[in-house]
Amino acid sequence: MITASDVETFNQQGYLVVENLLDVPTLDAIHCEYAQLMDRLYDGWAEAGLVPPAKAGMGFWDRLDVAYKSGFDWYQPFDISLPGDDISNDTPMHFGPAVFDMVTHKSILDTVEMLIGPEITSNPIQHVRIKPPERTVAKDEIRAHVVATDWHQDQGVTLPEADQTTFVTVWLAITDATVENGCLQVATDHYTEMLPHCPRTQTGISEALTPKRATPTPVKAGGAVIFHPMTPHSSLSNTSDGYRWSFDLRYNVTGQPTGRSHFPEFVARSKADPASVLQDWRVWRDMWEDTRARVAAGAHIPQHRWDSSSPHCA
Repeated sequence: MITASDVETFNQQGYLVVENLLDVPTLDAIHCEYAQLMDRLYDGWAEAGLVPPAKAGMGFWDRLDVAYKSGFDWYQPFDISLPGDDISNDTPMHFGPAVFDMVTHKSILDTVEMLIGPEITSNPIQHVRIKPPERTVAKDEIRAHVVATDWHQDQGVTLPEADQTTFVTVWLAITDATVENGCLQVATDHYTEMLPHCPRTQTGISEALTPKRATPTPVKAGGAVIFHPMTPHSSLSNTSDGYRWSFDLRYNVTGQPTGRSHFPEFVARSKADPASVLQDWRVWRDMWEDTRARVAAGAHIPQHRWDSSSPHCA
């Protein structure tokens, strides 16, 4: 649980590093759930002759590394959201009990409640991040979940419907996040307004307005960096020999627009209406599967507000 002093620090600097939000059993459950998913994916590729059969003792990171170097997309099957485009009825995504327990974990919700109040909705702008060593990444790779993330504000990657919404981002470390393996960095200047963003390699703050002063925010597995939506942040490059694993989780005040209303939200905590709180991970999964079918059958819905024709992007 954070303190009143921590809340004041968050309000002043726009971010807060919080260690030990998740306990070891919760982290172990996440590792186990994703290891089982990785095993299914890898074994399917091996049966098709696309990767070598798994060797005895070949664990999660070994299989992931072979899959990545072989060019197979493990990211979207791991993600806890749908992609920005090319959504079909069979677009893969992952919603399981361990991930649901993470998103609704008491320690996370206790911390979020101190920052935005007791009526908490799990926002659908959420992602898994598993970043490989950058030296192994193809030179034309631009995806934010693979390479270093450009400077951005989380308010800037929502649609305008959420411009008045109160929310926070909980960037949750599943493995230790260090300067070497590409932890986040935060702008040290104070920002109270949204900066223009441009759809360049990623959707990020206009190059002319990129923050010049930054502070790295390393955090151990189970800890988190929590952001105000106006706080610019990016990630460093992963110069290590290993992968870095985290989740982006967002929470907003219930009843306010999420910034991606075509994706499903759910009430994670409520003192005013406890019966409204979602308790069953399978309902969460079904909500996303229903959404996938609806979105796949309809016209494309943009996930970002920014247009490359803006004068800031010239």
